[in-house]
Amino acid sequence: ERRPTVAIVGTRKPTAYGKEVTHQLAFDLAKRGVVIVSGLALGVDGIAHRAALEAKGTTIAVLANGLSRLHPATHRSLAIDILANNGALISEYDDEETARVYRFLERNRIVSGISDAIIITEASSRSGTLNTAAHALEQGREVFVVPGNITSPLSSGCNALIKQGAL
Repeated sequence: ERRPTVAIVGTRKPTAYGKEVTHQLAFDLAKRGVVIVSGLALGVDGIAHRAALEAKGTTIAVLANGLSRLHPATHRSLAIDILANNGALISEYDDEETARVYRFLERNRIVSGISDAIIITEASSRSGTLNTAAHALEQGREVFVVPGNITSPLSSGCNALIKQGAL
């Protein structure tokens, strides 16, 4: 039986609010059997993966590089924990490919493509996270956005998506 999958994505530099909301959503969903998908990046991605593991849930990391070139290197232990707990690391790139800026945008279509829905917890108006939202909408996925402080630049992308009709 296929389990529901939800991508949780956002900024690499979340505020305390973004960290708390990301952790709570990922933990609660994983506890209920939802597979958490993200990109293993710093910030929201890493928090979502770690919270899923803390909930004894399953998480999938979509990489913007080859499997033998983990990026960021600081998430090596997180990647090992994901694999040790029935999760997965996936990549469309050859094993030795290094991360490049454009590959992060490319991998976003896979993050949304393997997910039933996307939750954006915190993102600025110029965030690559908005690229994931665009892919999700093209792929017919639901996009959920956590509203943020109206004066915070790190919530401007989320708040703009809400104005455009995101849930």
